[in-house]
Amino acid sequence: MAQPNADPSSIDFAALNLLRVVHELGSFTAAAEKLNVNQSAVSYTIAKLRACFHDPLFVREGGRQVSTDRCEEILARSLQMLGMLDEMLQPDAFEPGSATQNVTIACNYYERVLLIPALVSAIRREAPGMTVKVINALGDGHLRLLNREADVLIGPFARSESGFHSRRLYAEEYACLMDAAHPLADTALDIDSYLCLNHVLIDYGGGWQSAYLRELEAAGHRIAPVVVAPSPAGLATLIIESDLVATVPRRLGEWNADRLKVADCPFPGRFDVSLVWAAHTNASAMHRWLRDLIWRVARR
Repeated sequence: MAQPNADPSSIDFAALNLLRVVHELGSFTAAAEKLNVNQSAVSYTIAKLRACFHDPLFVREGGRQVSTDRCEEILARSLQMLGMLDEMLQPDAFEPGSATQNVTIACNYYERVLLIPALVSAIRREAPGMTVKVINALGDGHLRLLNREADVLIGPFARSESGFHSRRLYAEEYACLMDAAHPLADTALDIDSYLCLNHVLIDYGGGWQSAYLRELEAAGHRIAPVVVAPSPAGLATLIIESDLVATVPRRLGEWNADRLKVADCPFPGRFDVSLVWAAHTNASAMHRWLRDLIWRVARR
């Protein structure tokens, strides 16, 4: 194979996009499959970029291509350029009635229960030819936006840094969810009675801490949970006919109110549920339509 050209002017958008895909997948082979090119083409392009930037860009560790610090710097800037190109290529108009695109929404259990059903119904009504994919946001939903794995992110994830836009959908707070026969079900909980409850703690992992826990700890308190669960899924089955109490977002608690009691929490941990998107989709007519639809559904 011929030696790659080390002239920086030979770098094009395709090469930068290939760099992004290798970084995303951690594999030259997987990148070649995703881009529908030969692996030799991927190797040649990476070699050209290495020569231009005077850096290995990727090193192999544990069977995976791991990016260097210099590669991360290059990617941060190149993603902005790729986003600008995307904006220039977006059509000026969007007709939902004849659209056939797929939209991917990153969110978690709360949004899947309370927002996604109505949103999917609205999309199918206005754009029957479109398809919807819902993926977990976890703690890295913003990276899914940057890596083009998701079109929008919904949840308590407002971002203020460069490269993102966000819109507040509504305010939310935490409340206590318990069996209707619980001894304190009809009692206004003060701090002492709340701390003495048999708590179910939802530990989402990934370094995420619920707002009520931050408020509680800021006041110098801690709870000793009886049960720790990774998600609110199945919470009603766990709590019903027991003395267990879970602190959950109020709307999620009210979703179970036909079977359980929702009571005010002395540490409401108020937060905003937001719609977040990456700058490279900001000017897209399709994405503007999607964001407006999400806003309308969330505000009902």
